[in-house]
Amino acid sequence: MPPTHQPARIAIHDLQPRVGEGIYPTKLPLGDTTEVSATVLRDGHEALRVVVRHRSGEGPWIETPMADQPGTDRWSARITPQALGLAEFQVMAWLDRFSSWRHEMRRRIDGGQQDLSSELLEGAAILADAQLESADAAVVDAAAKLMRGRSAQPKKLAAALSDDLADAMSRDTARPDCATSTTGWIDVDPVRATFGTWYELFPRSWGGFAGVTRQMAAFADLGVDVLYLPPIHPIGTTHRKGPNNTLTAGPNDPGSPWAIGAPEGGHDAIHPALGTPAELAAMIAAATERGIDIALDLALQCSPDHPWLTEHPDWFSRRPDGTLKYAENPPKKYQDIYNLDFDSADWRALWQALADVVLHWVSTGVRIFRVDNPHTKPLPFWHWLISTVRADHPEVIFLAEAFTRPSMMFELAKVGFSQSYTYFTWRNTRSELTEYLTELAQPERARVYRPNFFANTPDILHEYLQHGGPPAFHARLVLAATLGPSYGIYSGFENFENTPVRIGSEEYMNSEKYALKHRRLDGPLLSVFRRLNIARRTHRALQRIEPVRFVETENEQLIAYVRGSADAPIICVVNLDPYAEQVGLIHLELMGELPELFQVADQLNDQIYQWRRTTNYVALRPGDAHVLALHH
Repeated sequence: MPPTHQPARIAIHDLQPRVGEGIYPTKLPLGDTTEVSATVLRDGHEALRVVVRHRSGEGPWIETPMADQPGTDRWSARITPQALGLAEFQVMAWLDRFSSWRHEMRRRIDGGQQDLSSELLEGAAILADAQLESADAAVVDAAAKLMRGRSAQPKKLAAALSDDLADAMSRDTARPDCATSTTGWIDVDPVRATFGTWYELFPRSWGGFAGVTRQMAAFADLGVDVLYLPPIHPIGTTHRKGPNNTLTAGPNDPGSPWAIGAPEGGHDAIHPALGTPAELAAMIAAATERGIDIALDLALQCSPDHPWLTEHPDWFSRRPDGTLKYAENPPKKYQDIYNLDFDSADWRALWQALADVVLHWVSTGVRIFRVDNPHTKPLPFWHWLISTVRADHPEVIFLAEAFTRPSMMFELAKVGFSQSYTYFTWRNTRSELTEYLTELAQPERARVYRPNFFANTPDILHEYLQHGGPPAFHARLVLAATLGPSYGIYSGFENFENTPVRIGSEEYMNSEKYALKHRRLDGPLLSVFRRLNIARRTHRALQRIEPVRFVETENEQLIAYVRGSADAPIICVVNLDPYAEQVGLIHLELMGELPELFQVADQLNDQIYQWRRTTNYVALRPGDAHVLALHH
């Protein structure tokens, strides 16, 4: 038997952008546009009208006409969601009877058909079905009356085919045979989720919250957008780690901030040595006043002294003999940390407690969370937590510290993480960098995965920095700041700290994770850091997640690439060799839109150069770089 209802004759397929077969939203910073496209087709030769409509939350639908690429049935348009949070979009298509009729009439006239009286009556009937505002309705009614009347055919045809009638009918709100696509989703988040300069510091090495507050103006002058603080909670004393991760701590050793929890409190408490809640609030206020966000570490683990060990013992997994097992990441061992058991019978209460922790810090003004090892916790938990928090606080950003398999890093981005750490630290040669950046630019990945290129972390001191001295630090800083819109450094980088705890290790000697240091903003690399951040804020090309266009240098020790559009490009050349000067020829065939000769200004030193859009000779000292913008 035929179906009960007549099926739609318009088919809409392959709605884009989509992530994970449409299960997850694509990401977009507020204020940006994105292209929506779909394949739309119908049997026969009738013309179609196609629009994309979108809305944020329960707001009104906003419609944008779509255009097709002739011969492909592929329609597209660009939209700009209006608010933070989830925005939905759909493609709608319907039969454009008037345009179809008008097109056929022109073909009949061109073919020499003489008597068009029947076709004119057909057109008048189409006009009668139009739904229009009064001004347009008057134009259409007049034309329909003339087409049905006794006037000569040439006069009827002139009215029927007039531009005024076509213009009025373009606003017809009737939608015959209308079909609607499935719904797509866009996660609209703050610009800071895409673009920003991060600086990581341990508050205890800066005089606590008050000491950090005193440096806030200096951080702002350097162009810092995000100050990231490791855990600020009370630190346990049981199995507290000593200097360089030793198993025995002295009476004055502060312990690792990641060993969270003590009698003073757990994840929602502040370590007394860092300051009071009022001092934390003052620090956040000082940062906000200067356009800086405070990012807090979210580490879902507990010291043996955490209140949850006694209040909720079933939130922790145990061996068959009933003892707790400390955390490990071989060969690393964390005797001062116990992991939470996400398979606990009381998992729902655990999830809610963790959400309450995040919402507590959001209530204090924190808008960014750097999440420690999220790949070791359930993906459904992260999807629930992030969507729960951002439902009421869409301005909140989550950064995934996940150095793991690329597929897992991508999955974390799909379930909601705004940004992710990357393998940038371990990509140091030209081939490694070009291959990795090309991988990150794959369309499916780029729609949700936003890289944050940290040049170092408290856990990662790459051998390139250990052996390359200041030139290596300079090269890596320029690469981090210009290859992507988000990057960061951990304090000490600007002072060229590069001594490992032992040969073959990426751990720092006298690591700040286990010791108190006395930090100041006085590193010799800060001037370059500042100039790079000024360039990043000045030039839109350095603020976008777009494919990096690598160009040939004829020297493996030189890497050259172009960011941005042809009318406002940024040309970067970096000497990857920290030991010797390198020379090469930079081929800019991708920039044929520029004049043969043009001037560029180096954003690192204000030097003006005359470049050609084809081939240019470059000589750079160890670790040096050019960051060139058009000079007008």
